[in-house]
Amino acid sequence: MSFDRDRLPDPVGYFEGEGLRLQGRGTWRTTSCPFHGGGDSMRINVSTGAWVCMNCHARGGDVVAFHMQRHGLDFVAAAKALGAWVEDGKPAPTRPRAFSAADAIAVLSKDLHLCAIVLSAARRGVLPTDADWRAFLAAAGRCITIAEATR
Repeated sequence: MSFDRDRLPDPVGYFEGEGLRLQGRGTWRTTSCPFHGGGDSMRINVSTGAWVCMNCHARGGDVVAFHMQRHGLDFVAAAKALGAWVEDGKPAPTRPRAFSAADAIAVLSKDLHLCAIVLSAARRGVLPTDADWRAFLAAAGRCITIAEATR
């Protein structure tokens, strides 16, 4: 199974089918925003399907992104609904599971414990083995990655 962008509906037809009244004549047309209910705040690119609300800042790059957000669908379900999903015998792509705050805390807890053990042993003059040193560096790297992701 795969996504075929060429099978996406024409942006003008799609957005009008979603009940939006496109105003203007240029590449970017104006309409009301269905996400916050504001009038004349959403701009839609009739060539690419990209859209952005100047008020609530909802945005996306094509009609798939709009369909996903408006109907609460994941990518594959939205692509199927729009007729852009082709059954070709290949397995559907899977999205990695979200890394929750609880998962991050569990990883940090284990990694910080490992770091504390290695540093405590080193303070007593016991040098870590190569395997322990690699595990320490990996744990410290994960801690830094998680800390940076939460900024």
